[in-house]
Amino acid sequence: MQLRTLGVIPARYGAQRFPGKPLARIAGQPLIQRVYERARQAARLDRVVVATDDDRIRATVTGFGGEVVMTSPSCPSGTDRAAEVARQTDAELIVNIQGDEPLLRPEMIDQLVDGIGEAAMATLARPITNRDELTNPNVVKVVFGTTGRALYFSRCPIPYERQPGAHYKHIGAYAYRREFLLQYVHLPQSVLEQTEKLEQLRALENGFAIQVLVTSYDSIGVDTPEDVIRVEAELAKQS
Repeated sequence: MQLRTLGVIPARYGAQRFPGKPLARIAGQPLIQRVYERARQAARLDRVVVATDDDRIRATVTGFGGEVVMTSPSCPSGTDRAAEVARQTDAELIVNIQGDEPLLRPEMIDQLVDGIGEAAMATLARPITNRDELTNPNVVKVVFGTTGRALYFSRCPIPYERQPGAHYKHIGAYAYRREFLLQYVHLPQSVLEQTEKLEQLRALENGFAIQVLVTSYDSIGVDTPEDVIRVEAELAKQS
C-alpha cells in the first residue's frame, strides 16, 4: 500500500544573505512559486504546502493558488517548520523541499519517496565532476556504504582524493518518516553538527540511518542575488 505523503516547503523572509529571497523574481515568477509548482508535479506527493511565518509570503502563495500553513516565528530551522506541519497531519512520510531550489525536478522528489526503504530518512546525491565543487566548502560532500546508507557528510573533500570519480555532492532534499521527524527536532545539536554546520549529522551521531539515493540530476540553490542570474541562465537552456 502506498504511503501517504506530504511535501513541505519551508520559507522565511529574513534570510541573512538574501532578505526577501522567497519573493525574488526568477524569470518573471517569485522563487517560491517556481519551487511550489515543481513540487506539485511530483507523482508521489499527495499534498504540498508552504510553511512560513510571514504574511508577505502567505499572500504571494495564496495569490498563485498554493496552500500555506502558518508556523511559529520561533522555529530555528526549516526542519522545525516541517515538523510543526507534520504534527498537524496524518501523513506517514514528510518530504522537506528546500524553498531556494527552483531547479529541483519532480523526479528527484519521487525518487526520495520510492527509495527511503526502511531508513528513518532519505536524501539525494550526485557524482562530482567539477573539481571546483570538490574543494568548495559550500558544496557538501557525502560518503555512503554499499547499501546506500550514509557514513558521513562534510564540507571537506571526502574521501581522500586518491582517484577521480569517487566523490558525491549532497543535494539537500529530505524524506522523513513522520515519527522520526517529530523525534529528530527534539534531539540536542550534536558535536559534529556544530563543527560542520550540517544538521543531518545529528541523525548519524544518534544512530539513525540516512538512505542516500544517487541521482543524475543537479540543482542550483539560490543563496545570493547573483545566483538568480545562474538559475535564469539554466532555465533559458531548458526552454
